[in-house]
Amino acid sequence: MSIGHPTFLEVGMSAADSTDPTSEKRGPPMMLIGIDPHKSTHTATAVDPETNRDHASMRIDGTLPEYQRMLDWARQWPERRWAVENARGLGHHLTSWLLARGEQVVDVAPSATARVRQLSRGAGRKNDRIDAAAAACVAALQGDARPVQPESSTDALALLDERRSNLAQARVRATSRRPGSAR
Repeated sequence: MSIGHPTFLEVGMSAADSTDPTSEKRGPPMMLIGIDPHKSTHTATAVDPETNRDHASMRIDGTLPEYQRMLDWARQWPERRWAVENARGLGHHLTSWLLARGEQVVDVAPSATARVRQLSRGAGRKNDRIDAAAAACVAALQGDARPVQPESSTDALALLDERRSNLAQARVRATSRRPGSAR
């Protein structure tokens, strides 16, 4: 499902500087897909890194079937890289899922996307599609994006151990609340 009309986030460029979208290209362009993650939804916007032109956007729920739907949508660009705003925070689960499927992912700091939004045309406008496009623009223009690597087995085991501890504590709390459970 597409959202709204294409937007342009051209940092420091005038309308005369923008690349002609009808110019000849070889095959499908390399696409940056910016992600604006939230607790229950994520917005993805595909941006051509050469022109900063927003080509398409979609919003998904933060569920595994929706992640797959977004990846299927992104496959129309065989050459792609994901730019996830706050990939170690709200975007962590999606980032890990993409990395597990062999996708290239970079982490974009929220402060960097805010800077791109301020410098772009229509400064002050803010919505999820613009934020996602700003994440892609940061990855293309600013060099502020950091490549994200899959978690090591040590990280995964630490998360599993933390989850086991949390479940054990929850069980103890639930057991101690039941009538007649006093020892």
